[in-house]
Amino acid sequence: MDNKLFDGIIVFCAVAEKGSFTAAATELRHTTSHVSKEVARLEERLATRLLNRTTRKVSLTEAGLTFYENCRRVIDDAQSSQSQLLDSRDDPTGHLKISAPVMFGDACLNQWIPEFALKYPDVMLDIEVSDRYVDLVAEGFDLVVRTGQLKDLDFIAKPLMQTRQLTVAAPAYLDRHGTPKTPGDLENHILIDFHRPGIANTWNYLRNGKTVPATVSPKLRCNSASMEAALARSGFGITRLPQMACETELADGSLVPILEDFEIAPLQLQILYPSRKFLAPKIRAFIDFLSEKCASQ
Repeated sequence: MDNKLFDGIIVFCAVAEKGSFTAAATELRHTTSHVSKEVARLEERLATRLLNRTTRKVSLTEAGLTFYENCRRVIDDAQSSQSQLLDSRDDPTGHLKISAPVMFGDACLNQWIPEFALKYPDVMLDIEVSDRYVDLVAEGFDLVVRTGQLKDLDFIAKPLMQTRQLTVAAPAYLDRHGTPKTPGDLENHILIDFHRPGIANTWNYLRNGKTVPATVSPKLRCNSASMEAALARSGFGITRLPQMACETELADGSLVPILEDFEIAPLQLQILYPSRKFLAPKIRAFIDFLSEKCASQ
């Protein structure tokens, strides 16, 4: 093994993050000259330019960006391992504030939380079950469960599980308006959609490995999967829902799946938290508990 494998990596990451040798030197409590030489030696050892240097700023080359992302993960994992060792003797305790979508609360947390509470009696749980997008830091959440594409790139995202997505309607609606046979038929129907900022007026489907887009003009948008299900169940219109959000309606026949020959990409549920650094035992315990439960589904 190369005994110089990790030399300069922490210094290089600091420069990449600060965008400056001087700022990185201040952060690391080294001289600017030392930081510059460390990065130069690292580039020489790799035979690759990692940074573009000008008199005013420092930026990553394409190779440097790839190397930085990989090194950052290694550093974070090492710091997480160290933190876990230091915290391993501490029992989870204190106030734990969590946010999760309504469908996940109804389908999973309602059944799982009593087990967690019994296992960790010194953890006080504060759970907001809501489909709104909370501000994790500003609102003081320790972690949140979110679905779909994430915009909070500054946080750590850990995949939990996937749920199938379906296009559904009430039998009464289909009796009145007919059943669409292809995504293109949806333009002639009343549609209900989930509202997110910047959402496009397109419902994408997959068939034989190819994307089949449908341009839609929803009659109604809302930010609640449970409201979507209720409106569709009443016969108001057609909607697309995670299977997790409409299990009861599918079982009792108040909603039926349509366009079953056209798949929808599954919805990813992820747990989001601010940092791997110095993760409190209560947070680690809940992440591990939730990961284990979701893996068994």
